Amino acid sequence: MPSLASKLPNRFQTVTRGVTWVLPLMATLLVGAASLTGCRASAAQSVAVIKTEFGDIVFEFFPDVAPKHTARIQALIRSGFYNGTAFHRVEPGSLIQGGDPNSKTGREDTWGFGRPDLPKIPAEFSALRHVRGTVSAARVGNDKNSATTQFFICCRAHPEWDNQYTIFGRVIAGMNVVDIISNAPTVEGTSRPRQKITMLSVTLEPRSNYPPTPPPS
Repeated sequence: MPSLASKLPNRFQTVTRGVTWVLPLMATLLVGAASLTGCRASAAQSVAVIKTEFGDIVFEFFPDVAPKHTARIQALIRSGFYNGTAFHRVEPGSLIQGGDPNSKTGREDTWGFGRPDLPKIPAEFSALRHVRGTVSAARVGNDKNSATTQFFICCRAHPEWDNQYTIFGRVIAGMNVVDIISNAPTVEGTSRPRQKITMLSVTLEPRSNYPPTPPPS
């Protein structure tokens, strides 16, 4: 097919030749912009890496079944929200729980109560079950739509929690660290560790850095 310029009077050909040069350049810039936009990994391609003094805990996300929880937790991680928070609740062989901003600098008796000003995430229940390694959203009392920032990790199966708490992830590395933390000595009469167990940092890394795991059972 002849070019548009070949059909125009001579006085227009110089202009159109410039346009034909500009269009490929614009296309290149647009492709480059699209590539930059795609640099941030999708929710499913990112994992959370929790660094503690006992080692790292790595968990993947389930954006297909809990998109709102995944988006919120990943946004909080990117902002550095979890850095310095603690695993304030530990139960041997059962669970560990953390992510309360009060545990950064607040009094220990406020750890676990959260902040009422934080936006709530509506429940996103699914067919997933609370098995060992499950990462699930903590909430307030019987309000299933009151999750904010706190989460817990199961050390064993808890079928009684299915469809009661939103599952948004699963540990793929570091369950031995979860077990160590769950067995930490606690203040008498509480589930709070005697010594603060801090999340030194929580970051997002590419899922491809870790081997694939079988489907959750």
